[in-house]
Amino acid sequence: MVAVRDRKDRAAFAQLFRHFAPRVKAFLMKAGTEAALAEDCAQDVLATVWQKAHLFDPSRASVATWVFTIARNRRIDIARRDRRPEPEALDWGGDSHEPDQADVFEAAQETRRLTEALSTLPEAQRALVARAFYGDLSHSEIAAETGLPLGTIKSRIRLALDRLRTRMS
Repeated sequence: MVAVRDRKDRAAFAQLFRHFAPRVKAFLMKAGTEAALAEDCAQDVLATVWQKAHLFDPSRASVATWVFTIARNRRIDIARRDRRPEPEALDWGGDSHEPDQADVFEAAQETRRLTEALSTLPEAQRALVARAFYGDLSHSEIAAETGLPLGTIKSRIRLALDRLRTRMS
């Protein structure tokens, strides 16, 4: 792993790949991931190992711990993505009921309050909340786009949501 990290050594990476790919796939399948998805995910995990090799620190974790942490996080991202509910089917025919004006007014007030609360957040938090909720991106996807560490992304979003929750209550 050090050769991959320090010199982008392809031969060393090939050895890492041969060693870890089947183990990561088995780990994911044991966690309930289908075989084809586990294989795709294992390849994605090892591609991340190659891309993020510069972040490996042997004083913090072993190679196996680092690789399987990446795999665990990827499995969580997949589970979150798969659990997102599908939008409800809307019935556009027949009944043309107008929405209750009180509900419309209340929704508009909530939207205004939320917009005001969002405007009070620091820009770094507001941008991440927008990417997560309006852009429908996972924390890992945001980290990949921004180059910020995943922990920083999670912390900023958690702080922003706490501030919004306090402000809205």
